[in-house]
Amino acid sequence: MMRALILGGTADANSLAAAIARAGIDAVYSYGGRTATPAEQPLPTRIGGFGGVNGLADYLRREAITHLIDATHPFAAEMSRNAIAACAQTATPLLALERAPWEKTPGDRWIEVADVVSAVTALPETSANVFLAIGRQHLAPFGTRPQHAYTLRFVDPPEQALPWPDAEIIVSRGPFTLEGELAMMRARAIEWIVARNSGGGGARAKIDAARALGLPVIMITRPHLPDRPRVERVSDVMEWLGHRTCLGA
Repeated sequence: MMRALILGGTADANSLAAAIARAGIDAVYSYGGRTATPAEQPLPTRIGGFGGVNGLADYLRREAITHLIDATHPFAAEMSRNAIAACAQTATPLLALERAPWEKTPGDRWIEVADVVSAVTALPETSANVFLAIGRQHLAPFGTRPQHAYTLRFVDPPEQALPWPDAEIIVSRGPFTLEGELAMMRARAIEWIVARNSGGGGARAKIDAARALGLPVIMITRPHLPDRPRVERVSDVMEWLGHRTCLGA
């Protein structure tokens, strides 16, 4: 009997859950617990961590999971590494559903950096209006640059005080349009953007808007992960599960 576990929290994971539900595959959708109001899924859902590699391995055995699909955010490196190790422990087949990263095109003014700390260093010393599009878990290092006026966008309102005196919070859930991003950046006179190279179409509009406005983007590259089987399309995951014809049902 097949029983799949989806490590989710992304638009790709949501599309996969819908396809798996249509196919009638026994599966569980797992949220990491970072979002207070996660999107509802057509599958049984669990929320929260597993307790590291051993905790995830125990879950795979206890729940008789036969296939694991890692459809987490490309920057959820710890979870992805835990999945690789737990699947190796339990001999559970693993497949990553991972969108391709964005590629720099003519007109882009990217400053590519390796991590959040390097992104902070790349910001100018003089005061500027900065759009931080990096998620709420990575804000603390920017507290060393309080001279900037920051705009942030979260799915949920922040539960803790932000590390700067001058910050504006937008509470909104994507995907976002180019027109909307242009309007937001113009209204707030954004001069710099800090983003992670998430890839995909749902979050790309801010990158296209930056190009259209000629704004510099400090682009944080993806963390390195061990080699693992990966695909970019839901249809490829369904074929891996042996259900290649069910997507249009």
